[in-house]
Amino acid sequence: MSDEWLRLHRRTFLASAVMSMALVVPLVTVLTKVLLDQDVALRLVVAADAGATVLIIIGVVIYDVLRWRATTYRITGERVELRSGIMVREHRSIPRDRVRTVDVTADPVRRVLGLAVVKVGTGERAGDDKAELTLDPVGRADADRLRRTLLHRSPEPDGTPQADAPIAELRWAWIRYAPLTVWAFVGGAVLVGVAHRALDIIGVELFSLDALGGLWDRLSVIPAWLLIMLLVAANLLVGTAGAVALFVESWWHYRLDREPSGTLRLRRGLLTTRSLTLTERRLRGVELSRPLLLRWGGGARVKAVVTGLSKNDKETERADTLTPPVPLAEALRVAQEISPGEHPALRAHPKAARARRMRWAGFAVVLLAVATAALDAVFAWVPWWAWAVPAAAVPAAAYFAADAYRGLGHGLTGRHLVTRSGTAVRRTIALDRTGIIGWHFRQSVFQRRAGLATLVATTAAGHGSYTVHDAAEAAAVDLADLAVPGLVAPFRASGDRDGFVTPG
Repeated sequence: MSDEWLRLHRRTFLASAVMSMALVVPLVTVLTKVLLDQDVALRLVVAADAGATVLIIIGVVIYDVLRWRATTYRITGERVELRSGIMVREHRSIPRDRVRTVDVTADPVRRVLGLAVVKVGTGERAGDDKAELTLDPVGRADADRLRRTLLHRSPEPDGTPQADAPIAELRWAWIRYAPLTVWAFVGGAVLVGVAHRALDIIGVELFSLDALGGLWDRLSVIPAWLLIMLLVAANLLVGTAGAVALFVESWWHYRLDREPSGTLRLRRGLLTTRSLTLTERRLRGVELSRPLLLRWGGGARVKAVVTGLSKNDKETERADTLTPPVPLAEALRVAQEISPGEHPALRAHPKAARARRMRWAGFAVVLLAVATAALDAVFAWVPWWAWAVPAAAVPAAAYFAADAYRGLGHGLTGRHLVTRSGTAVRRTIALDRTGIIGWHFRQSVFQRRAGLATLVATTAAGHGSYTVHDAAEAAAVDLADLAVPGLVAPFRASGDRDGFVTPG
């Protein structure tokens, strides 16, 4: 800690020069094609490409030099301060006691150069650029020093750091859960689409009419059913390979530790490494996430309900995800380690909630049948077997409606409000009762007629709100009153436990 203003690492210029290749390659490719189409001499094409490359690299480096000169930071005993901005100067300052998380990342280029990006989470609205301070880049040793300093890691009496307590480490047997995602089924098609789009930008036609016609002639000797099966198998193979590769890149060297200073530290990543450290005093519970395929495979993920985490859509995994896909028993163990508490028997919801889901399922099937009939009437091209789709949707819709109802449940322990819902993604959230700052009751016309209500617990952490869907009306009111005593009591009728005071 010092009052001295520090600069970012000078090797940022070299990193910027290398990463400018992401601009150079597509631009030079397009430039080369355009010049060759104009019958420009090859030596002039090479000279133009070289000139464009040099100009881009110089421009990127000059910008980075200006950014480096304009950016300074310091950490005092009370505050973290950052000065930045080339055209518009900005001075941001946050109290040290507001620091929630420290996120250290390093892509392959920065890793080779010994650099890292440090993001200091302030606990403001997640996903807002103003909610964090970013130091891009600092030296790897400086990044670790900043992490320890900002989160008050305490040493042993002899001055050495205290040992971490491991919560979970990567087991390669977990990779069997990697393909249990929709990307395993659509990955091949997505890859073809991306390749077609990228090649189309530079003028290369991946699927020309002549090429498709020739391919169709060669494949016409194969029975249609076999061709469809081969295409589906190829898509599954490519999608599965992609899902496994993504698992390896995201969760290589995965380790989740509890540090003696009262922080949780998550480390993972093969090409881009990430180290996320968050203070346990900001933890407001845990979420058990089970997408449909993963649930059928007996797996789950554990996510943190915590204040101050940014949600970067560019990341392959959300920042609040604390485990890869793991067996359910392992996920329950990790959740218990992170946010200890009782395991309540969840209370089932009224049968009226099941009836609502069955009605919605029936409505979806009817819409599908109407759409099929409309296509047949208007265009007269729908074959008879197309009616198999709405027919097959009947049992499928009934199954998922029943599954959605089975997924409903809620409970209350001494520490947590527990709620469970969902079928495409079944989520079980154990939310700290002390983190609940308000309640929102919702009732549609149909819910009122069925005696149901939706209860929403608002909190400053995680998604900002967590929902108990379609509970009995009186049970929802009682649950809110018991979970946070005194919060809703002023709005209840005196001596009445069935509802609220009706405004006069």
